[in-house]
Amino acid sequence: MKRRVVVAMSGGVDSSVAAAILCEQGYDVVGVAMRLAQGGDAPSYRARRGACCSYEDFEDARRVAERLDFPFYVVDMRDEFGNRVIGNFVSEYLAGRTPNPCVMCNREIKFDRLWDRARALDADFVATGHYARVERCASGEYRLMRAEDSSKDQSYFLFSMNQSQLSRTLFPLGSMTKTEVRRRARSLGLVNADKAESQEICFVADNDYAGFVERAAGDAVRTGNIVGSDGAVLSRHNGIHRFTVGQRRGLGIAMGEPLYVREIRPATGDVVVAPQSELRSRGLIAREVRMVREPASDSIAIEARIRYRHPNISATLRLRGGDCAEVIFDSEGPAVTPGQACVFYDGNEVLGGGFIEGAL
Repeated sequence: MKRRVVVAMSGGVDSSVAAAILCEQGYDVVGVAMRLAQGGDAPSYRARRGACCSYEDFEDARRVAERLDFPFYVVDMRDEFGNRVIGNFVSEYLAGRTPNPCVMCNREIKFDRLWDRARALDADFVATGHYARVERCASGEYRLMRAEDSSKDQSYFLFSMNQSQLSRTLFPLGSMTKTEVRRRARSLGLVNADKAESQEICFVADNDYAGFVERAAGDAVRTGNIVGSDGAVLSRHNGIHRFTVGQRRGLGIAMGEPLYVREIRPATGDVVVAPQSELRSRGLIAREVRMVREPASDSIAIEARIRYRHPNISATLRLRGGDCAEVIFDSEGPAVTPGQACVFYDGNEVLGGGFIEGAL
C-alpha cells in the first residue's frame, strides 16, 4: 500500500518538482495550497504574478497537479496565519524588534497546522520544496541538515522543528541545485519551470513593511526621538517600527561620520544611533530556544548564524534553562538584531536556535 504524503504547493517550481519526485518514488501524493494572506483577494495583488497566495499561484499549482495526475486542494488558513504570523509580525515591530515571518510561518503553520490538515487526509508525511535534508541516526533520532547546495540552503528557517515533526517530513530537494530543479521541471513540461522566485514577504504585497505595520497597528505606533549615545536629540521619527538595529540608511541625519541604529527603546520611543564601532558585541541572549535533538551538555561549541545570509560565527552556546540561552562569540562580533533568529550549527547539522533578545 502506498504511503500518502501531503505536499505543500505554493505554485512555484520548487514545490512542484518536490511533488513530481515523490510521485516517481511511489508515494500517494496529495497537493495542498494554503490560502494565507488576505491580500490575495485584491485585484492589485492578483496582478502581481509571483506574489504568494495569488490566484495565478493556485492556478499554476492546480495545472501541475493535473499534469502529474494527483489530487489538489486549496485550504483556507487565513485565520491561523493572521493570528500566528501576521499578528506576531506587527507586535514585534511595535516592540522594537525585527521579526522573521518565514521562521514563524514554518513553525506555526507549515509544520504544525498543516499537519493537522494532513492527518485528516490520512497522510503519513508532509513534504515541502525547502532546500534542506533530514537524516536518521543509528540511535533512531533525526537530524536536520543543511542542503547540499549551500547557495539555496534554507535550514536556517527550520530550526524549531522537533523530532516528531522531522520523523514525518520529507524534503525531496535537499540534494539538488536550483539549476537541476528547473531542468527537471522543464523535462516534465511543468508550466512553472521558469517562474521567477518571490523575494518579498507574502502578506506585504507592495513591499512596504512600515506602511503595513501602520495600517495594522493604528494608534499603537510609537513615535519619538532619534538620539545619540550621549542622549542628545538629533531628530524626530515617525515610528520605531521603521528602524532595525544595525541600520544605516534612511536615518535622515547628516553628521561627520556614518551613524547606525544601536538600540531601540519602545518604552520611550527613542532610537539610539552611534558610530559602527559602538555596535560591536561579544555575544547575545536568545529566547524561545528550541533544540532539534537533546544536547549532550549545557555548554556546546557551535557556529552561530545571526541572520539568514550572515556568515557563521564561531561561538559557545550556554543553555540557561527554560527556553533561554547565551551565545558567546569566540571573538568580538557584529551588532545583533533583536527579533531575528540565531541558529546553532555543528558543521552541516542544525542543532537548534532561538530569537535574539539582545546583545551581551
